[in-house]
Formats: sequence, C-alpha cells, structure tokens
Amino acid sequence: MKAILLFFAMMSVVACEQDPFYDPVRYKCKESVGFNNELHPRHNDYQLLLDDITGSGTPGIMMTIRNQAGTWSGVAGKADLASDIDLKPCHITRVGSTVKTFTAATILLLQEEGKLNLDDKITEYLSTDYLRGLANAETVTIRQLLQHSSGIYNYIVDSHFQTASLNDLIKVWRPEELLFYARNKPANFQPNDDVQYSNTGYILLGEIIEAIEKKPFYKVFEEKLFEPLNLSFTRFAAEDPVPEGIIQGYIDLYSNLNVVNATYYSGWDYFTADGGLIGNAYDLNIFLTQLLEGNILSEESLKEMTTWKAPQKQVGDGFKTWYGLGIFKIMTDYGPAYLHSGDAIGYFASMVYFPEKNVTVSWAANGNYGKIDEFIQSKEAIEHIFQTVLSSEK
Repeated sequence: MKAILLFFAMMSVVACEQDPFYDPVRYKCKESVGFNNELHPRHNDYQLLLDDITGSGTPGIMMTIRNQAGTWSGVAGKADLASDIDLKPCHITRVGSTVKTFTAATILLLQEEGKLNLDDKITEYLSTDYLRGLANAETVTIRQLLQHSSGIYNYIVDSHFQTASLNDLIKVWRPEELLFYARNKPANFQPNDDVQYSNTGYILLGEIIEAIEKKPFYKVFEEKLFEPLNLSFTRFAAEDPVPEGIIQGYIDLYSNLNVVNATYYSGWDYFTADGGLIGNAYDLNIFLTQLLEGNILSEESLKEMTTWKAPQKQVGDGFKTWYGLGIFKIMTDYGPAYLHSGDAIGYFASMVYFPEKNVTVSWAANGNYGKIDEFIQSKEAIEHIFQTVLSSEK
C-alpha cells in the first residue's frame, strides 16, 4: 500500500507539471446544441443546479433534460482547467459503462434478426478454450450475461488487476488480458440464483457480437445504433482513444479538490464492450429516450430488457435497485426510473428515464473520485438533480 501511495504522489506531481495547454480551436464543436436554452421555462433553475455543482468543486458538468417543455442542454465549469476552456454542451467526454445499454440493445437487435437467442448458452458462440477457467461459463446463457445473473467473477474487483492497472495507468488492455484476472476465480453464485454486477460478462457479450457479425463489436454499434440515431458525438475509444476535442478529465486523488489531470489514464476498456464509450449528455439523452420509447427495439424485446430481477441483498445505502438487461430500475420520489451510469478515470456519466413522467435526464462530468463523487453520483446528489428536474412535472 505504501508503494502505491508513493507512486500516486509521484504521479500527481508529474501530472501537475505536465498538464498540457491547448489552443481553443482544439475544442471547437457544433454550437447548435443548447442554442435555445433560454427559451426553456426552467432554464434558470437548471443552470443554477449546474452552477452549484461546479461551485462545489466539480471541474465541469454537462446536462441534457427532455420533458414536456422541450429539450434543454446546458453546462457549467471548464472543459480544460489549464487552458481555461469553458465547457460547451457539444463537447465530447468519456461516458464509461453507459455502453452496456448499447451492448444490450445490440444483442437484442441480433435476436430480432434471428442470429441468436437470449437463452442460448454462450458456449454456442465462444470456444471452450476461450472460456477456460471462467467458472459458470460452460452453462450460462446470453440473457444471464446481460442481466448480471451469470455469477461470473468480475475482473475489475480483483486486487491483482487493480494493482496492475494502478501501476500502469496508460496501458492499453486487450480482452484476453482482462479475462486473465477472472480466470480460476470462484463463481459468485450459481447461474440465475442472484444478480451481481460483472464487467466480465459484458466483455463476453462483445465477443459474442464479434463472433456473429465477423467484425469489431463497436462497428456493429455504429451500424445499428450510432448512425441510425444520428448520434454524431458518439464513438468508441478503440480506434482513437483520446480523440481531438475530448475534454480533459480530472481525479480528486486526495479528497481535497486539488485535482490531477487523468485524461490519458483510462486504457482498460478501449477494446471491450463493458466500457470505452465516448459521447456526451446530449447523445445519451437521445439514445435512452429512443430506446425506452420503443423506437429501436420491438415491443417484445423492450419487454425482455425491462424484466427486472432484484438482488438477494441490496448493497450500500444507495437506491434500491433492480436489474434488467443492460439497464437498471430504481424507485424515486417521482416514480420508477430506468438508468445506467458509467465511470472512467477522471469522468462520470449517467442517463435516466422516468416512464411515468416521460422525462429523460442525462449528465456527464469531467471529474470523479474523492469529494467530487459527492456532488455528481452520490444518492444525495442524484436526488438533488431529480428534485430540480422533476419537481414541477405533473
């Protein structure tokens, strides 16, 4: 532990000394996003919410809200602290595990095309050798991977993986290297006995998509989701992991809001379907709205996606949560909410849909860990966002 802390201390000094300075032209983007904000009747309320969040110490935050009054896309804070670049609604950022909902939607579309069945065993698509050492893999189904009910060990919680990642934060990991940390580990439970979040399962889902379509899974995302929905800000990290114009990401390493630039420290999910998505709050809002209003999947597929399973034991003091296929349900003061969130080092994003209110809210921040998490992803922070957005909704 002391060695890791010393490493972090050295890393933070280097990061501060080498924080790059960029010309504003690097961050040029489509100004049309959010251009009509002041026409929205809740503009002042929403802007005050974002100003409060950045005033607390979050480097920058973007948010898109779609409700009966229209769509509002606003920002507060900075896209780049060292270069003093203001954040814009059209900027791109890392949105992490929100990709799991895209992965699930793609799998369901493949089922609609007759290319798989959710209740197929994954051994029909992935070889025994590839699945070697992954407890439960020989019997689990695609549906169980999607719903986190496979029991397969989550590589990301393995202490050896965490140490390896911390000691080489710019390493670009390949799927087989990540699966190494899940092999020969005991299963969390027998398939379908419980639900527990597993990034490993979503690596396998990406591999299944590739086995069927004979191309990288993210190319399938482009063809089936990004392009048809005109998600012009959305891409996958594999071919350009730190693209021109991506906002800088920061971590509150010592929980004192003295942030460290972490833009280049997110290399473990560039080639796996459990993370690695780049986009913004605007595109996430479009995607989730179109998905849950039935404009991507068939009615039957959407029903399968939103068939919920509760964990035997709720973990932590957050919202009570139910697991769907690549999506979650929580209960709020404003009724049920369907959502997925995502973390990357230096970034956080969340997208939430309220079916009883027909409201979608999505946000993304270029900072996390330490005190920053209290302002953007704690239960209290999320309740504050919901209260501001939904308090006037009928």
